[in-house]
Amino acid sequence: MTPKNTVSSEASHGKPKILVTGCAGFIGWRVTELLLADGYAVVGVDNLNDAYDIRLKQWRLAQLESKPGFTFQRLDIADRDALHKLFEGYQDDHHASHSSPFSAIINLAARAGVRQSVENPWIYYETNVTGTLNLLELARAFGVSKFVLASTSSLYGKDNPMPYREDANTDHPLSPYAASKKAAEALCYTYHYLYGIDVTVFRYFTVYGPAGRPDMSLFRFVQWISEERPVLVFGDGQQSRDFTYVDDIARGTIAGLKPLGYEIINLGSDTPVVLMDAIRLVEERVGRKAQLEFKPRHPADVLATWADISKAERLLGWRPRVGFEEGVQRLVDWYWQNRRWAREITT
Repeated sequence: MTPKNTVSSEASHGKPKILVTGCAGFIGWRVTELLLADGYAVVGVDNLNDAYDIRLKQWRLAQLESKPGFTFQRLDIADRDALHKLFEGYQDDHHASHSSPFSAIINLAARAGVRQSVENPWIYYETNVTGTLNLLELARAFGVSKFVLASTSSLYGKDNPMPYREDANTDHPLSPYAASKKAAEALCYTYHYLYGIDVTVFRYFTVYGPAGRPDMSLFRFVQWISEERPVLVFGDGQQSRDFTYVDDIARGTIAGLKPLGYEIINLGSDTPVVLMDAIRLVEERVGRKAQLEFKPRHPADVLATWADISKAERLLGWRPRVGFEEGVQRLVDWYWQNRRWAREITT
């Protein structure tokens, strides 16, 4: 029995089957593409919410739907009953009530973004905390032994020494978004401790690239400069971000499927870029000048992010491969190829 409302390919029998939540999201889409290319079968879940322009999610999903081994189910991870039916359906599919429906769960479904979480904290808790709890509980009930959680560099707040190490203090989150991810990490540890689920938590640092989130600075800069709109800079533009290209993040996430016990691992570029320097690079690659407009800095924004990635190197053999200039060029190229509709996206 295959669940209803799915797009499916039958070429996936015999391959390990992985559940990827948030598969139409920015990181989830690339993780799913790379898993399929590696020969995995992927069941992708997404509620296709309107947290930002749905056309981006539809574009990403369209890249996946023709690929062998991919099945899509539209549902919300905060809906425990719908998730339970999904797990049951894949267990029945294998005619083996004793076997696990998935070899791993990669939970990339999340409400992301610092500023929006200040405006509507409830939806962040519903998805990031209750949704994670639902998945952990189903992993326990159905014997899924591996769980990967997307977390965030926002947990490091403003008082930790840089570069941020995974053992830094994360007890002072500056936004409901960061607090919700802290809660999700804690739940993951509890389920590892009580039930032996193998958990890898990734703290991602400022992910960017083609078809990225439109609330993130680089997407906005490319759109605003391309369309000769005012470029809003919050603060003085001297804040820095550890911009990390989406393919590097996706590779690292998949590397985390190996058994590790319980580990929290940074994935970042280890080379922070000052915001004004990022704007200058986009100007150069687009071939237009930015019309700068300075605004006060938001209190939930941190001044800098910088990842210590020695743990990812040690445990996963992972290092970023795509440099900032190359990554920005790929984003600019994607934007101009899709400019007809990408220019209309609210940023």
